[in-house]
Amino acid sequence: MKLVERTKISTAVALVSLSALSAGFLEASPAFARETSQPAVLTASAVAVADKYAADAAEQIFKEGGNAVDAAVAIAFSLAVTYPEAGNIGGGGFMTLYVNGKPYFLDYRERAPLAATRTMYLDDKGNVIEGKSLYGYDAVGVPGTVDGMWEAQHRFGKLKWKQVLAPAIHYARDGFLVDEQLAKRRDEASKEFGGKTNFDQYFGDMKEGTTFRQPDLAAVLTRIANDGARDFYDGKTADLIAAAMKEGNGLITKRDLEEYKAVWRQPVEAGWNGYEIITAPPPSSGGVGLVQLLKMKAMLAPQFKDVQLNSPQYIHLIAEIEKRVFADRAQYLGDPDFYKVPVAQLTDDAYLAKRAAEVDPDKPSDTKSVQPGLGTSMPEKAETTHFSVVDKWGNAVSNTYTINGYFGSGEVVPGAGIVLNDEMDDFSSKPGVPNMFGVVGSDANAIAPKKRPLSSMSPTILTKDGKVALVIGTPGGSRIFTSIFQVINNVYDFKMPLKDAVAAMRFHHQLLPPNTIFWEPYEPIDGDLAKQVEAKGYVLKGQDFSGDIQAIKIDGDTPNPVSDPRGRGVSRVIQ
Repeated sequence: MKLVERTKISTAVALVSLSALSAGFLEASPAFARETSQPAVLTASAVAVADKYAADAAEQIFKEGGNAVDAAVAIAFSLAVTYPEAGNIGGGGFMTLYVNGKPYFLDYRERAPLAATRTMYLDDKGNVIEGKSLYGYDAVGVPGTVDGMWEAQHRFGKLKWKQVLAPAIHYARDGFLVDEQLAKRRDEASKEFGGKTNFDQYFGDMKEGTTFRQPDLAAVLTRIANDGARDFYDGKTADLIAAAMKEGNGLITKRDLEEYKAVWRQPVEAGWNGYEIITAPPPSSGGVGLVQLLKMKAMLAPQFKDVQLNSPQYIHLIAEIEKRVFADRAQYLGDPDFYKVPVAQLTDDAYLAKRAAEVDPDKPSDTKSVQPGLGTSMPEKAETTHFSVVDKWGNAVSNTYTINGYFGSGEVVPGAGIVLNDEMDDFSSKPGVPNMFGVVGSDANAIAPKKRPLSSMSPTILTKDGKVALVIGTPGGSRIFTSIFQVINNVYDFKMPLKDAVAAMRFHHQLLPPNTIFWEPYEPIDGDLAKQVEAKGYVLKGQDFSGDIQAIKIDGDTPNPVSDPRGRGVSRVIQ
């Protein structure tokens, strides 16, 4: 396996920002004139999305002449209506783009409110108050999704802004049919939020097999369609959010909303095995982690020779690599606007060769010996959503966004129908506290006003010879980039068809708890395999983190989209 000796990394904020567009008009400025005469390079466009309504929305946009970015924005708004447990306009996320042969990355992650403090979730004795960062208005970060979608569509879209909002408005106003999975998640959320939030006032009537309508949300989306992102951040919708926060003793104010800006950053780019990886920079830990995993496995090719996929030895070697990646994550990753993240050093070939050489091929390394740092922040929830898009012109969007837990904080903005995130839980509520080994974590992910919490979201695009080869991503909290890593291995190292690669077993190790391998219910580690893994010195633990990979592989000039069989996703080729 040949490792390309090159890594291009930058976490600097791009000089260009388009937020000024929302100040008074809804069309792109001349500086970003839209391409309208690109020749088609693929046989069709394609999407892999979280539900059929989003696929229908994308198909409508493509048939109206839209490109991958138009379709992505339409999908995002549609999922805010029909996939309310994770799709959102009350949260935030990351978008990796490949447009006209160039890579881009948009960070529209939520920010901590101006009134946030590093001790806001601690009691008078300095202990973390259970649930305070999970439920209610205290848990909410300043949402970024609307500004992110506005930025992307006005820089790279071809259609009018109103066109990409139309499908979502239709689903909110006229309703959609609630399926079994959504109804089950609603029931579980109702139990979790019962007595804590206003969740049931909004979603109490959601039942399987019935049509669910959201008139308040339809009104919000209509205002956003007419007035642009400014309605959400400095209009009637902003007033409704600020009023709800004040009534619920939350921290977000109208000023927080007015000052929010999505940020164009340089993506993490790395050469690997003949491909160019384009993925998420900090405040994501996922892109760095994915590059580290792929490169270290390539460097350990002799140890993997003749090792069968998902055999006990394969699981052991992957766990050894993941152990070192998560040690780095705990120590070094945070918001680059507040903390100098050593991305180039963490992805440097010489550094990773040294790390790979530490892997013990025979037994688990002693967890306490894996440096630097054994501290971890509070674990991310796994309830996010991802979608992948390519258009016939060869452009691609990989987008992951979240409200953190299913249905976020459980609070819905009265009069707006917006489900608010509980993203403040992704900060470290109490940095510097010794863990079980007496080693402290870093302050890189401590709470601070305007700071973005660390995330594992890793929307990723692979290119080869300047053309898109794979678009991939998934929800799954800290399991996101390990899941993407395994699917990429399945496709390119084990030559599996994408459908089989996505459906194959996935497992996870994250340094702590020590030598613990997490398995998923869809394809569990059990029977003789479990006994053999345990014999190597591992503890096996089942956890519902199956993920929901949405991927598109380009075979020649034909897109091949695949949705994870673990979810209710839909993949579709659109002529």
